[in-house]
Amino acid sequence: MKQELRFFSFLKEAELDDIAPYFECRQIQPGQYLWKEHTPGTYIALIINGRVEVRKETDLKGSVVVGVYSRGASIGELSLLDGSQRSESVLALDHVDLVFLTKECFQRLISDHPATGVRLLEGLLMTVSRRLKKSFERLAAIF
Repeated sequence: MKQELRFFSFLKEAELDDIAPYFECRQIQPGQYLWKEHTPGTYIALIINGRVEVRKETDLKGSVVVGVYSRGASIGELSLLDGSQRSESVLALDHVDLVFLTKECFQRLISDHPATGVRLLEGLLMTVSRRLKKSFERLAAIF
């Protein structure tokens, strides 16, 4: 799993065993929403298999696809930090296998394994940073 999920790339194999109890596995079917925009954000999802479409509501066209994510991607990262409402909707395009980490479990993980929690945050920061960089590049290409 470490090679498949960048979120775990900063961890040692033994640390993966330590944190496994804090995560839960779920599946969603094609056409099912993982969450909808403006609903409470309570967890991050890591995609093991399948693809999801991330949609953002607009003032003019209803909603637009802002990304398609697949194996290895994390989605909903801000939920671990601020628990605010979702800023996008996420729809399963395929049968999707996910690993979830709730904000509550993340806080327990950090309390129980602080060094591992810091390394997880490093992985999270790298993921969000790469995504933001790509967004800047796309915006620059438009103008």
